[in-house]
Amino acid sequence: MLTKQFILKKIGQVILHIAFWCGVLLFYTYFFGVDSSDFSYVLSFSLFLMPITIATTYVFIYKIIPEYLIIKRYALFGLYSLYTLIISTYLILLSVFYGLVYLSNFKYANMAPISKSLLLVAIAVYLVVVMVSAFKLLKLNLKHTEDTKKLETKILETQLKLKEQELNYLKMQIHPHFLFNTLNTMYGFALKKADETPEMILKLSNLLDYLLYQVDKPFVSLNDEIHHINDYIELEKMRFNNTLHIDFKTKNILTETKITPMLLLPFVENSFKHGSLKNGILNVNINLYCENKSLFFTIENTSNANTVSENGIGLDNIKKRLDLLYKNQYTLQINNENGLFKVHLMLNMVN
Repeated sequence: MLTKQFILKKIGQVILHIAFWCGVLLFYTYFFGVDSSDFSYVLSFSLFLMPITIATTYVFIYKIIPEYLIIKRYALFGLYSLYTLIISTYLILLSVFYGLVYLSNFKYANMAPISKSLLLVAIAVYLVVVMVSAFKLLKLNLKHTEDTKKLETKILETQLKLKEQELNYLKMQIHPHFLFNTLNTMYGFALKKADETPEMILKLSNLLDYLLYQVDKPFVSLNDEIHHINDYIELEKMRFNNTLHIDFKTKNILTETKITPMLLLPFVENSFKHGSLKNGILNVNINLYCENKSLFFTIENTSNANTVSENGIGLDNIKKRLDLLYKNQYTLQINNENGLFKVHLMLNMVN
């Protein structure tokens, strides 16, 4: 099938070329026939010029332009163009002598007026060469532009796929340590037949549903994110029992406010994972509010000096995700001093 299409394409090109050169022949007979009534002379003279014109044109469009001009080998382009012009001019001169010797029997007066002038004959030939070469250049430039756009599109698609893969990796934000600890806590509650077990299972189920299905959406309601942060906190309260003191405050949260899913929860998870108990208590304070189309999120927890998130998602991965999704639209400040680990995030919101 491909071979058939290729053959048909080539046949079409040959027919197109033949039609074009027939048009050039008509142009020559009309041009050289001005002020001449000898059609036989004009036709013979035009036919003699045709091979010269065709050869010169094809040398330019299939050799000199693609192999030297397009790839910017200007010195060789100029050199070979000069060679071609010298040879073609010599052949054009022969055509004038052909008209004088063979067509007019050495009678200068019998020559068609225009065919007597080497300059006018050369202009006619090179006019065709220049027009076809210009068309070839335009075609090559359009093809180059199209190829460049295709290449840019492929590069862009590759970059988007890489970013998508990186985002998918960064979306794995709840560290397995939380799930394992929560399941162990649930197992202990189940053994004791504690009343909290069904509630714990329900909250974990809701949270896992959010992790598995909602995280692929570009944006979710900020209220949904807050709801699942609360579910996460409730699970941690059950796990930490009486060793946790947490204060989560929200203000000015509008129902239409949207946020990238799983953007804030990793900060909360990090505070539990790397927080330290002081006097037997882990203190976590969270504030979330919106103001002037900006979101402000602060979280602080008791910690040891020099406590750094090194495993799991890590704060570095959170920063990478912010750069991918909210580049130049956020500020993030992280401090770890005086026994407190503090995070302050300011984010321009998408409504």
